[in-house]
Amino acid sequence: ENVHRAGADGRIHLVTGRAEQLPFPDGAFDALTFTYLLRYVEDPAATLAELARVVKPGGRIASLEFAVPAQPVWHAAWTLYTHIGLPALGRIVSREWSYTGRFLARSIPAFYEHYPLSRVIELWEAAGIERVTALPMSLGGGMVIWGERAAAGGDAQRA
Repeated sequence: ENVHRAGADGRIHLVTGRAEQLPFPDGAFDALTFTYLLRYVEDPAATLAELARVVKPGGRIASLEFAVPAQPVWHAAWTLYTHIGLPALGRIVSREWSYTGRFLARSIPAFYEHYPLSRVIELWEAAGIERVTALPMSLGGGMVIWGERAAAGGDAQRA
């Protein structure tokens, strides 16, 4: 069974599934949000298409993700922080948090090497998400992206 009751007197149901193959019917949700997902899936394009599939036409989709600052001064500061500061701060908490800091210092820029922001936006649009907007946050160290599921009949072709 992949459904679990949790909180709010059983009104919240946790469901286990794969991002590329969600266990929900088309248009099941009015809106959808996700965080820190695309770096962790094998196929970001298929994942975005699947996320769009389960949102009603016209519904909003939004994401929060780490990013790499483009501006050289902030990029240098970000690199210093993620390679030295974050692991050191994590070590104060535990060895596992130190590992997490080192992992993020590698995984965030590695994702953007393969999927620069312009490519990520293209993937959103190819998934049938319209009016895609990206807003850098925290001096470029974070990125909020949002858009709307294409209206019925306006979905992009999916393989």
